[in-house]
Amino acid sequence: MSSSKLSTPTDLASNAAKSVADALNGILADSYALYLKTKNFHWHVSGPHFRDYHLLLDEQAAQILASTDAIAERVRKTGNTTLRSIGDIARRQTIKDNDQDFVSAKDMLAELREDNLKLVEQLREAKEIVDAAKDNATSGILDDWTDEAEERAWFLFEASRT
Repeated sequence: MSSSKLSTPTDLASNAAKSVADALNGILADSYALYLKTKNFHWHVSGPHFRDYHLLLDEQAAQILASTDAIAERVRKTGNTTLRSIGDIARRQTIKDNDQDFVSAKDMLAELREDNLKLVEQLREAKEIVDAAKDNATSGILDDWTDEAEERAWFLFEASRT
């Protein structure tokens, strides 16, 4: 095995790039936590709206998972390293796991809505960091990820209305 460091060229100042990477790695950890929670609820949802919720949660989980590679690649493009393990995710995640044996469909939707809104908050904070670093590429992508998380929260809200 080679012991040479990963070296990716970037024009971002090293301190700015490190701040961007830290923000993105936090978002990545929470994206994995949110993905797994969404799949957990997809697998365990029950009740009269089973099919609708089952499909909605599967679609949302796929969207979240699709973003993870792009997030990690942005970290690498800034000359930094990204998450390496489940343990690394667990150390960085702020979205809490849900290991309960039973969660009502109503509570599932509410919890995921709040988690997506928490992710939106993180994305907005990251936007300030990347804009200060003049990382235009990450800034633009953060807008897309923010819109996706807001849409997921909106769908979860609308689906849970009575």
